[in-house]
Amino acid sequence: MPSTPTEAHDSGRPPLARRSVLGAMAAAPGLLGLSSPASATPAAPGKQPQALPGGGDLGPNVIVFDPSTAGIQSRLDQVFRQQESAQFGTGRYALLFKPGTYNGLNAQLGFYTSIAGLGLSPDDTTINGDVTVDAGWFNGNATQNFWRSAENLALSPVNGTNRWAVAQAAPFRRMHIKGGLNLAPSGYGWASGGYIADSRVDGSVGPYSQQQWYTRDSSVGGWANAVWNMVFSGVQGAPAQSFPNPPYTTLDTTPVSREKPFLYLNGSEYRVFLPEKRTNARGTTWGSGTPRGTSLSLSQFYVAKPGVTAATLNAALTQGLHLLLTPGIYHLDQPIQVNRAGTVVLGLGYATLIPDNGVTALRTADVDGVRLAGFLIDAGPVNSSTLLEVGPSGASADHSANPTTVQDVFVRIGGAGAGKATTSMVINSRHTIIDHTWVWRADHGTGVGWETNRADYGIRVNGSDVLATGLFVEHFNKYDVQWYGERGRTIFFQNEKAYDAPNQAAIQNGGIKGYAAYKVADSVTTHEGWGLGSYCYYNVDPTIVQHHGFAAPNKPGVKFHNLLVVSLGGNGQYERVVNDTGSPTSGTSTVPSTVVSYP
Repeated sequence: MPSTPTEAHDSGRPPLARRSVLGAMAAAPGLLGLSSPASATPAAPGKQPQALPGGGDLGPNVIVFDPSTAGIQSRLDQVFRQQESAQFGTGRYALLFKPGTYNGLNAQLGFYTSIAGLGLSPDDTTINGDVTVDAGWFNGNATQNFWRSAENLALSPVNGTNRWAVAQAAPFRRMHIKGGLNLAPSGYGWASGGYIADSRVDGSVGPYSQQQWYTRDSSVGGWANAVWNMVFSGVQGAPAQSFPNPPYTTLDTTPVSREKPFLYLNGSEYRVFLPEKRTNARGTTWGSGTPRGTSLSLSQFYVAKPGVTAATLNAALTQGLHLLLTPGIYHLDQPIQVNRAGTVVLGLGYATLIPDNGVTALRTADVDGVRLAGFLIDAGPVNSSTLLEVGPSGASADHSANPTTVQDVFVRIGGAGAGKATTSMVINSRHTIIDHTWVWRADHGTGVGWETNRADYGIRVNGSDVLATGLFVEHFNKYDVQWYGERGRTIFFQNEKAYDAPNQAAIQNGGIKGYAAYKVADSVTTHEGWGLGSYCYYNVDPTIVQHHGFAAPNKPGVKFHNLLVVSLGGNGQYERVVNDTGSPTSGTSTVPSTVVSYP
């Protein structure tokens, strides 16, 4: 049964175009290999299938250290050498540190690498050293430093400041920095991030060249600057509201939040902690000791290894187990179906789900308290109508007391290979919290082209009372976000329209020039958003005009605060910001056009 732990209770230079088109990156050879396939034991004729076991080892791509482990730095360096530039490679790694103190380490993180402490509090696991993300592999340009994460550690940086120069899909959660945090690469090159939650930075955070950033339920000793869009909710020490000059959007609290589940050690036993829901949250969950919530023994999880079938994953769920997806790539010939309230599906090391033959990767029933966290869905070459569905069509149950959370669940169409999906993520269940996602139709890599990785819609929200905190959605052929549910709220949105539109006609939306990045349906009467940005970089045809970044019904209950649109280097232009309001962008100066309040 779950146990209940006690509570401890001036702008940088605006960069121009963010990403150059890369050629395909060859998959690096496996450093540690992948685990052998796992499946249920076949039943003899006339007998019931053998029950699947809970718990077990975490597989070879979860590397666990304790303070007495020899050669930690060399092992960290070995993983980094493999993963540093393997943007579309197959390696997946989780680096886990048991509670204790580690001295003189510099854990450099490459692609698909997660680092985390195994205590209940970040302060249980202290590294006198650094957890570093820089951009040497890409000539000092950090705009492609995707798919990596740091969680649940205390750092005392060697020189007083830790460098975390990331772009999308690189969460920084439950971290305690005993010093400053630098979000820019060496040389202050281009950067496009990012997300911090439930963290404490004793010193100042320096974004420098970072275009945008969202920080939630944290504490900072200061914040140095802003470029286009810096958003804070529930952050002690955040700068005051001042959008657009400087472009700070500051909410005193976060309306509803529930931190991501995480693996930890209770003595020698692995458990998964499930933080409780907070309303009007401010500051970290762990500042006064261990957080509030419940925990589950690893024996209550089916510990999945790459090669397992979707049928086996579903058998484990039917049996009443939760899912822990160890690092690797999982091909699915049918959807993972989550039907039981309170089910946890937790990925380690960017475990990646690839739906084959056009299936949906994962669906949930309309039940309370499902937690989906820490995995990547990579579209397959056969078009999927959807990739992730939270609740069935028509879902209407009230989940306000125990919502479903979708956290650090990332979606990719193309880049690692051909992929197609009509709509990436569909949210039907009411009260769902989308807490940090990057839904990306690839603009570089392999399998990329206007029709090659066709994906018309990024996220469609049908359920009412849905909250998005940290919403990154980019490059879809039509609408990036469509919102049909009532009383929806978004705190921070980052978007780029599709780079590769061949001409104006390709994006024409009836009588409107282009599809809005964020579209609230005409039927909606109540909706609110804070700190929303859309950028265009129509480099195939720079003469393309996008009428607006945001579209919504003109009703008193539909409100937006602090909107911006940006033309990157003059490659395409916006005529308006929201509906027919806001000044047009112009020229090549990459200066945002802003609207402080709408209507």
